Amino acid sequence: MDKFDTLQLFTRIVELGSFSQAADQLGIPRATASNAIKELESRLGCRLLERTTRHVRPSQDGKAYYQRCVYILAELNEAEAALRPVVAKPRGILRVDLQGTHASQIVLPKLDEFHRRYPDIELIISSGDRLVDLVREGIDCVVRAGKLQDSSLVARHLADLPQIICASPDYLAAFGSPIHPDELESHQCVNFFSTTGGINYPIELIVNNQKRTYSPKGWVTVNEAENYVICALRGCGLVQLPRYHVEQALKEGNLVEVLGDWQSPKITVSALYTQNRQLSPRVRVFIDWLKEIYSARFPTEG
Repeated sequence: MDKFDTLQLFTRIVELGSFSQAADQLGIPRATASNAIKELESRLGCRLLERTTRHVRPSQDGKAYYQRCVYILAELNEAEAALRPVVAKPRGILRVDLQGTHASQIVLPKLDEFHRRYPDIELIISSGDRLVDLVREGIDCVVRAGKLQDSSLVARHLADLPQIICASPDYLAAFGSPIHPDELESHQCVNFFSTTGGINYPIELIVNNQKRTYSPKGWVTVNEAENYVICALRGCGLVQLPRYHVEQALKEGNLVEVLGDWQSPKITVSALYTQNRQLSPRVRVFIDWLKEIYSARFPTEG
């Protein structure tokens, strides 16, 4: 392995805490990775990694060397991105993670357009609502809605999604339709919680130019967007969510909007990526493309 490849290998081992995982992500044999690090340590005259049966950790020298490697690799990537024609025609594997409804309703229906534009990029897409560890799982970027929780990530704004409050006709027939936000406390809602925060999200509305929160009681709690809608369709209570997710159900009358005279705060959608991968041409063109399709689907008002 040349010096550049060895530096990449070393940083991945430190980030993942595993020779095997780093080797798998870089597509090299485990033995090759082990020999490359031994040669690197021999050349430097110090031990960079402390190995146990379960973990691989950087030594004090290894921690200092890792910080220099991250900086050097970022500088090299920036130089190559500025000079090589690969910027105009990026290639290679790009690993992304999308929230379920963003994948099925926004991104994947347009994916053939991305492939025609960048035929040499191979996409590996995972989806769900859980928080992923970009470094440990080898993911280049994720698309998430809501507030950014991890300050170590870089966020690229994609769109602001209009929200509504709605319920099924059966629920409204049984409990009535609220005509003022103050009536929410006497209603039931489908609770939604984050796997990272562990708390239920309240219903939010703009009342008298101020954001107010409401926490109606509910007997069912979910943490996945599709299940949230299914519970609403089955009459389990009120839900608040982006309008695009339930457009068809609203048109067909399976869900009915309530409290439409009061504005729900919009949800911000962002593409997130780690600091030391922000210069990858593959990541850059993918996020630029995401910005295009989100801007077309959710144009800025005014």
